Amino acid sequence: MTENVPKPAAAANSLKATIDPKVLVIPGNAADQIGEAKSPYKVTWIRWIMLAFFVTYSTSNSMQWTQYTIIADIVMSYYGVSMNLVSWTSMVYMVTYVPLIFPASWLLDKTGLRVTTVIGSFGTCLGAWLKVFSVPQDMFWLGFMGQTIVAISQVFILNVPPRLAAVWFGADQVSSACSVGVFGNQLGVALGFVLPPILVRASGTIEEIGADFQLMFYLVAGFTSVLFVLILLFFKAEPPSPPSAAAHYGASLDSDFLKSLKSLLTNRNYVLLLISYGLNVGVFYAISTMLNQVILTYYPGANQDAGRIGLVIVVAGMAGSVLCGLVLDKTHRFKETTLAVYAAAVIGMVIFTFTLDCGIIGVVYLSSILLGFFMTGYLPVGFEFASEVTYPEPEGTTSGILNAAVQVFGIVLTLLYGWMLDNVGDRWSNLCLCGILAFGTVITAIIKSDLRRQEAHKKG
Repeated sequence: MTENVPKPAAAANSLKATIDPKVLVIPGNAADQIGEAKSPYKVTWIRWIMLAFFVTYSTSNSMQWTQYTIIADIVMSYYGVSMNLVSWTSMVYMVTYVPLIFPASWLLDKTGLRVTTVIGSFGTCLGAWLKVFSVPQDMFWLGFMGQTIVAISQVFILNVPPRLAAVWFGADQVSSACSVGVFGNQLGVALGFVLPPILVRASGTIEEIGADFQLMFYLVAGFTSVLFVLILLFFKAEPPSPPSAAAHYGASLDSDFLKSLKSLLTNRNYVLLLISYGLNVGVFYAISTMLNQVILTYYPGANQDAGRIGLVIVVAGMAGSVLCGLVLDKTHRFKETTLAVYAAAVIGMVIFTFTLDCGIIGVVYLSSILLGFFMTGYLPVGFEFASEVTYPEPEGTTSGILNAAVQVFGIVLTLLYGWMLDNVGDRWSNLCLCGILAFGTVITAIIKSDLRRQEAHKKG
C-alpha cells in the first residue's frame, strides 16, 4: 500500500474545544502522566481492570488447547482413540479459526470489544461444560464437540490484544499493554501443559482415571462460569475519552471491512510479515501439539515432565513477551527487535534439537527455556509490528488476518511434523523446523520499517 497515512491533527485540534483538557494522574505511575492542560487525551485507571478481564478470559480459553494432547497416551488408552484423533483436539483450534476469523473481525469492528468478549466468554464456558459430561469412555465425541465450541470461541480472543491496547492505553503504553494481552493466551497454554498431567494419573485404574477427568473438567467449567458472569456484568467497550491521538483518529474512521481487507492484502510489508509470523508461530503449534510424543520417545513415563517442559517453554515466552513489549515502548525499533528475536528463536530451536537425546532431562528443561523465551516471546512483537505497518487499518482486522495465517501454517506444520516423527524420527523432524525458522528470519529481514502509527502519534 503506497498511499500516505491521513493526518489526525485536524481531528485532534477540533476535539480540544470540547473535551476537558485535564489529565487523570494515578499516584505512583508516571506513565499515566501523559500530558498537561494542552493535551486533549487522557487515560483512566479502569483500563487495567479491562486488561485484567481480558487476560483471564484469554487464559480460560487457551488452557483448554492442549488439555488432551499433553496427556495423549492416557486419552488414547482411556477412550480407545487414535493418536491422530487426539492431535485433532488441538488442531481443531486452527481449523475453525481460518473460516471464522473474517466474520469475527467484522463483528469486532462493527460492535466493539464488549459484544465479542461476551460472546467468546459464553462459548468458552459452554464448551467446558459439555466436556464435564464426556467422562464415560464412549463419550469422547461429546468432549470433542465441547473442544470445538471452545476452539470457535478463540476467534473472539486472538485478534483482540492490539485493539484493546489501542482503545484503552496511551501512546507510551500501547506496546506493553498488547504484550500483557498476549500474556493471557500464553498463561493459559502454560496451565494447559502443566495441570492435566497433575490432575489425571497415568497409572490409575479406569475408575480412578475417569474420576480424575471429571475433576479436571469440573474445575475448568467452574472457572469459566464465574468469569463469564463477571465479564457480562463489568466489561466495558471503550473509555469515556480517547487515550491518544492515534486512538482518537482510528475511532473516527468509518470502518469498511472489505476495503481494509483489500488494503492489507496489497501491503507488501504486511504480506511478508504474514508469512514470517505464520512460520514462527506455526512451528510453536507443531511442537506444542506433539510434545508428549517427543518427550516420551526419550524419557518413557515422563508424562509430568512433558507437561512441565511445555510450561517452561511458555513461561519463558511470557518473560520474553513482557521484556520485548518494554523494549518496543522504549526504543520503537520494531523491525530491529522483530529480526533479533526471530534469529534468536532459530538458535534456540537448534539447541533444543540437539539436546533432546542427551539422556539428562534437566538439560532439556534448560534448552526449553531458551527456545520459549524467543519463540513465544515473538508473539506480541509480531502483533505490534503489524499494527505499525498497517495503521490506520483496524487492529482487529490486522491481527485477525495475521492469526488466520498462523492457523494455516499451524495445521500444515503440525501434520508435517507428526508425519516426519513417525517416518524419519525427531532429529530430522526438528532440523526441518529449524530450516523453516531460518527461512522466516530471511523474510523478516526483507520487511521495511514503515512505522505509520508512530508517525501518527508524533503528529497528534
